[in-house]
Amino acid sequence: MNVALKIQPEDKELIAFRIGEQEFCIDIMMVREIRGWTPATVLPKSPKYVRGVINLRGSVLPIVDFAVRLGLPSSEPSERNVIIVVQSEGQVVGLLVDAVSDILTTTDNNIQPTPDVASSMVKTFVRGLLSVDGRMISLVSLENLLPAAEREMA
Repeated sequence: MNVALKIQPEDKELIAFRIGEQEFCIDIMMVREIRGWTPATVLPKSPKYVRGVINLRGSVLPIVDFAVRLGLPSSEPSERNVIIVVQSEGQVVGLLVDAVSDILTTTDNNIQPTPDVASSMVKTFVRGLLSVDGRMISLVSLENLLPAAEREMA
């Protein structure tokens, strides 16, 4: 008697956030905390997308302006912005975003591949696309957030 087991895809929880009019999401397991905007101390000669650093309970936390990192226009942060503290590749980084919008539950089967027409910059960060209630949400991969040399400096 042959019995075939049907393996169900594992559900993933994602945190969705907005930058301007666009929505992105990341794996909730990478998120350490979400906090309000805190002005950052600028670091000389840092990349344009690094806003600076803040003190997070005695640790220095680099703040990445995620819009600038994705090649989108920057805006001046206000108390409406949030910092998503994430851990990726052993590095803890704060992502400056406009707002957290949702918590999504999905499976790998619902994630569409990044289109071939996307630029290499988009393909560096966007791992796939989700269609949720008529909205397209980009699933972001944080592994390439800081290039290797900058990870060592941070």
